Amino acid sequence: MLPTSDESPRTLVVIPAWNEQETVAATIAELFRSQPHVDVLVVDDGSGDATARVAHQAGAKVCQLPYNLGVGGAMRAGYRYALRHDYDVVAQLDADGQHDPEYLPQLIAGLADADVVVGARFAGVGAYKVGLFRGLAMRLLATTLSRLAGTRLTDVTSGFRVVDRRALAVFAAHYPAEYLGDTVESLVIALRSGCRVVQVPVAMRSRAGGRPSQTSLKAIVYLARAVVALGLALVRRWPATMETQPKEIA
Repeated sequence: MLPTSDESPRTLVVIPAWNEQETVAATIAELFRSQPHVDVLVVDDGSGDATARVAHQAGAKVCQLPYNLGVGGAMRAGYRYALRHDYDVVAQLDADGQHDPEYLPQLIAGLADADVVVGARFAGVGAYKVGLFRGLAMRLLATTLSRLAGTRLTDVTSGFRVVDRRALAVFAAHYPAEYLGDTVESLVIALRSGCRVVQVPVAMRSRAGGRPSQTSLKAIVYLARAVVALGLALVRRWPATMETQPKEIA
């Protein structure tokens, strides 16, 4: 939940980026134009290109990881930074331009009665399309997590989301780095930690640059891995009330 104060919550936007030199500057510039009062941290996830330099020149704070950890590892670093620097709200935004920062105020407003708010592509806004097998995986994941959350969730693999201080403390300590853990398992952890998860409809765009990885074979592999990831997330033992402060903040 948001702090009860007349002041705007201190908000950090974390942008995980791996080899995104083509798009990260434009993403940062659009974000600052749309939401000039937020702070921006780009977590350079072991890029082999000029992502870190371009992000710094665009005005963002930059955290460079020594090697590629994946989105989950990059976001855990971002959450730990936010916890150390006492932010009220943390938002995740993709570096490739798919997430429209104009929706951030709506997502943050959703924290009035929730701890995690997901920007949902399949909730009546926009016309985002996915392939057959990827769509099947997404519907399976969404149906299962909706039951766990006690509310309708249509896009649990969305990386466009915001969290409050309660979820921030949980994620700084326990955010998973495994494949799909940054989306699916993170929501399971939040829910089993007593956090409330809701969604806000958003429209998403195509990548502004780089190469999407959409092939039929990869979509089938995605479906299989999604089922495995969900199963692991549900069987892992997460205490109902977890320790929410990491022992050491990196």
